[in-house]
Amino acid sequence: MSKSAVDVAMVGIAVGPAAIAGVGFATPYWGLAFTVGGGVAGGTIALVSQRFGAEAYDQLGQAVRSSVVLVLALTLPITAVFWYYPHALISLVSNDPEAIAYGAAYLQLVGLGIPFAGLNLIGSRTFVGMDDAWTPMVVRAGGAGANILLNAVLIFGLDMGVVGAALGTVLANVVVTAAFAAGLGAGRLPRMGAFPTSVDPAGRYLHGETLRDLTTIGLPVLGTRFVWTVAEFPMLAIVDVFGQDTVAAYVIARRIWGLMNTPGWGFGLAASSLVGQELGTGSEDRAETYGREIVRFSVATYLVAAGVVAVFAEPIVLGFADDPADLSVPIAVSLVHAACLAVLFQGVSTTAAGALEASGDTRWPFYSQLLGMFGLAIPLAYLGAVGLAVPSPGTVPIVGVVVPGVTIPPLGLWGLYLAFLAETAVPAVINYSRFATGRWKVISREYRPEPSEADD
Repeated sequence: MSKSAVDVAMVGIAVGPAAIAGVGFATPYWGLAFTVGGGVAGGTIALVSQRFGAEAYDQLGQAVRSSVVLVLALTLPITAVFWYYPHALISLVSNDPEAIAYGAAYLQLVGLGIPFAGLNLIGSRTFVGMDDAWTPMVVRAGGAGANILLNAVLIFGLDMGVVGAALGTVLANVVVTAAFAAGLGAGRLPRMGAFPTSVDPAGRYLHGETLRDLTTIGLPVLGTRFVWTVAEFPMLAIVDVFGQDTVAAYVIARRIWGLMNTPGWGFGLAASSLVGQELGTGSEDRAETYGREIVRFSVATYLVAAGVVAVFAEPIVLGFADDPADLSVPIAVSLVHAACLAVLFQGVSTTAAGALEASGDTRWPFYSQLLGMFGLAIPLAYLGAVGLAVPSPGTVPIVGVVVPGVTIPPLGLWGLYLAFLAETAVPAVINYSRFATGRWKVISREYRPEPSEADD
């Protein structure tokens, strides 16, 4: 998340609102790396955590190798499409020529980093599944630091603008991928000590049963992330109706929301790892206790973070724009305040989804995200931009009932405020309700290693 925020902040200062909008239009496409990689990694952490808990280390290594094959097979074609058709893709979101030019230049180059970003997710989820969240934090934080330094040199030193931001992101992802590969292969990293186990890079990669399990668990996870990523396209197209200043403000607010949401990644992964490990040993009640406690801790943490950001919203927004008189600043501040409320529900949603993913019960987070984004968030944003005009009575029959003519004037920015809230509140209610049923415990039994396999 910091890489995306750094790109937006630095190009905003160096180039201006048009560059922010361009990078913002390209960001959903870059998000496909996390959609595809995160989908496969959802299966990875479920299999790794259960096998680690059962000490079935050979099966753990197989899960990692098969995940690598799957994520490369899915991401390399995406990279090719972004390289050859960047202008056409950005033009689907906006008709602003200046923003399209910046967005296409950024997308073409940053697409080269998509396979590496997907592999990074596999690497980090593998470590977290092995009860080691420290190593991926250090490695990926190092990548984030490298991205900042590279961006500073490329954007400001070499005056490469959005191209420099894209190149910095790609190179930082390559560095992180190399570190994960070296560490998992050797079973250790310098100054990090030995890891619980290593992954033999010369082992088998194409294993039918493991690939089937990864696909079965990962497809709904991929679908969940795909819904969120795909929804960004119509959302940005709707926001584009408000004008370039509102687009820039919305992009800034989304980056700040993303940074506020970073604890959720940790809590979600903690739920996946700890719940999965307990399920691997057959301790279903203890797995449920972990899930509930992590949700509570998550909400408390989000409450503190949202309160701090709400108080300091304006100076935080000014970190993305060098001119306080910029018209996008007050709009961004108001959107950040809405995001502070919405992010509280995200804490519940992400953590409950993490526990469900550990068990292999990944369909309900997909359903909840689909309903939240396309059922409420996008329609509310549309009402904010253009309102609604239903034809006169007698022209729109629904199940034999004639809908009367109705006109709803545009809600303005309130549509965007409510959209922020809807996209997190709906998944929070649905995901936690599913967790409370306990049905996920039964589903997890289909993916646990057999006792005989765990003893090998």
